[in-house]
Amino acid sequence: MAVLVALGAFLTTLAGGWTAHRVTDRRHLVLGLAGGLMLGVVGLELLPESLEAAGTEVHGVPAALLLFVAGFLLAHLVERLLAHRQAAHGAEERDGRTPEVGLTAAAAMVGHSAMDGVAIGAAFQVGGGMGAAVAVAVIAHDFADGFNTYTLTRVYGNARRRALAMLLADAAAPVAGAASTLFLTLPEPLLGGYLGLFGGALLYLAAAEILPEAHHEHAARTTLLCTVAGALFIWLVVGAAH
Repeated sequence: MAVLVALGAFLTTLAGGWTAHRVTDRRHLVLGLAGGLMLGVVGLELLPESLEAAGTEVHGVPAALLLFVAGFLLAHLVERLLAHRQAAHGAEERDGRTPEVGLTAAAAMVGHSAMDGVAIGAAFQVGGGMGAAVAVAVIAHDFADGFNTYTLTRVYGNARRRALAMLLADAAAPVAGAASTLFLTLPEPLLGGYLGLFGGALLYLAAAEILPEAHHEHAARTTLLCTVAGALFIWLVVGAAH
């Protein structure tokens, strides 16, 4: 059942990427919406789930929050190191963006989608009702994952074929993750820590890269409205799942 449900996530991920691909003539609106979706996923889904799952504290601070900060700093460090390596080898960034950063970010999205599949499978191990609730949340927000995976790859100057390849990998990841739960059980604290780490990295990409790029040449109200709409959409999805 978990694998069959994960096929729904496969389809919604592809739908999200296809939407991002078709509206390239409104790039600033795409980026504004992607930033809002990423902000909503981090603040309304990843952080609460990571805090609940990780549980433990380290020197008075929840482990999930420490990993959240670590993820933010890690994303910043990776971007700076890749940009420095490009410059050291005499390679120019495309429009000020380093393509490898986009691929790294998209690869993180693929890893997150695989964990979505693991979450579906683990929830079904608990019970059908829990599995259905988690599946609704995953399938709905995987539209945003597909949208963001394609956008993150393209915004850093990668060719469309690379973006499409990463999108396909992101779509297949939940199915693979759900299938893996037929053979293993993931400890809840480990899952919570991962969600915190990924949330920090995703917030960095949204706040430091995606949103500034969206408003760089098109500081219009419609771009801001798209950002707000993206965050509200995730709120509605999370609320419906609960």
